[in-house]
Amino acid sequence: MASGLPKPHSLDHETFFIPYIFIACFGLSLLSTLAFASTFTGNDDTKGRKNDLFTEILRDEAVMRLNELGKVSDADGYLERTFMSLASVTAGNVIRRWMEDAGLRTWVDSIGNVHGRVDGMNPSSQALLIGSHLDTVVDAGIFDGSLGIVSAISALKILNMNGKLERLKRPVEVIAFSDEEGVRFQSTFLGSAAIAGVLPVSALNISDKSGVSVQDVLKENSIDTTEENLFQQLKYDPDTVWGYVEVHIEQGPVLEKVGLPLGVVKGIAGQTRLKVTVRGSQGHAGTVPMSMRQDPMAAAAELIVLLESLCRCPENFVSYDGHCNGLPVDSLAGSLVCTVGEISTWPSASNVIPGQVTFSIDLRTVDDMGREAIIYELSNRMYAVCDRRSVSCLIERKHDANAVICDPGLSSQLKSAAYTALKRIEGDIQEEVPVLMSGAGHDAMAMSRMTKVGMLFVRCRGGISHSPEEHVLDDDVLAAGLAISAFLETQI
Repeated sequence: MASGLPKPHSLDHETFFIPYIFIACFGLSLLSTLAFASTFTGNDDTKGRKNDLFTEILRDEAVMRLNELGKVSDADGYLERTFMSLASVTAGNVIRRWMEDAGLRTWVDSIGNVHGRVDGMNPSSQALLIGSHLDTVVDAGIFDGSLGIVSAISALKILNMNGKLERLKRPVEVIAFSDEEGVRFQSTFLGSAAIAGVLPVSALNISDKSGVSVQDVLKENSIDTTEENLFQQLKYDPDTVWGYVEVHIEQGPVLEKVGLPLGVVKGIAGQTRLKVTVRGSQGHAGTVPMSMRQDPMAAAAELIVLLESLCRCPENFVSYDGHCNGLPVDSLAGSLVCTVGEISTWPSASNVIPGQVTFSIDLRTVDDMGREAIIYELSNRMYAVCDRRSVSCLIERKHDANAVICDPGLSSQLKSAAYTALKRIEGDIQEEVPVLMSGAGHDAMAMSRMTKVGMLFVRCRGGISHSPEEHVLDDDVLAAGLAISAFLETQI
């Protein structure tokens, strides 16, 4: 393993409604959480002391730590922590100290990921990995990424304090990934992709805006990583890994709408980014009659409204010509989202009919076949609009990422653990733990290339994220910690 980061940088959701197909699997995982539930049996004094411990560590201390990490920033007045920056290194040192406080053996690897591991009773068994990212966007909130790291450490600390840490039947390892957001080097999942063995060696040569490469910044922090040893030191053997679990804020409004703090993720949406360029006839705004114009701006506006209509009601557009036979169109309506986030015009003058308009399309859905069908249908209809308007249209694919479907077994266990946590907090509950899709990318996407993955979502106020307005209630932090604790108890 690579040595730790150098000291000079230390600054410091009683009624179930379960589809029959899941009854057997869910029942087994529910039985496996009885050990956790039994933690609360016994006399009232014992229960009271244990309840206080859970609240103290999984809520109060966890919230304090989240706030502490939220102050570790490279910027004054807002939160910014990018790959291997001074603040990122400092945050890693702080997280490493918390891991050691929980009884974990720690190290920093050659891409800057911070690891904390307990071998349990069977060190050679396949390991359970739990993680999230320590980096942030610019002007970030304090919960994105950090909540998943802190909740996992807190849950393991509870096991350690109860003398159960070494009774785990398999190794458990928490990983704070050095980069997920991709802000500094415009390359996401540097940390998790390296662990999963899918990071290309060429990534070491990517440079930031200052011309500093990934390899350079690693060397600055006394981490000597070369193309030759990248995979040897970082890639985990899939045969040694049992699965990967990630806790993350939802970054959306669904949990808040249903009134529950936790949800289970069924999958992470696949994504395609398109660049659309529409060219027409540039001219004087006052002298070209409307009937004679070849206006790319008006055409682009129609194309964008077409995109919105298709994505709102895909069932009205696909399958009509047999191209999508067998496609579960109804499922698209539940997960398809489309966005135009950028638009530019040339020459961009108020008294000139534009000659060219360019705009972006971000299209996401958990159904990869459905995504391709939508792109096929959208492209055909967009070309037809442009032909009718006598303008040219070029559609370029700039990025593609396949959807990730979370492991049904892991998801069932996490759902049971979440139910246990909700019951502990709210008493008898009637609701079923929600099952959601993720429209945002997560480290679990990279890790799915190596092992089975499962995710828990935590409610955030207004669904706001990537903003200082990002907020998670203290009791929802507790719910996340209780759920991970219940899940870990199934590993004893």
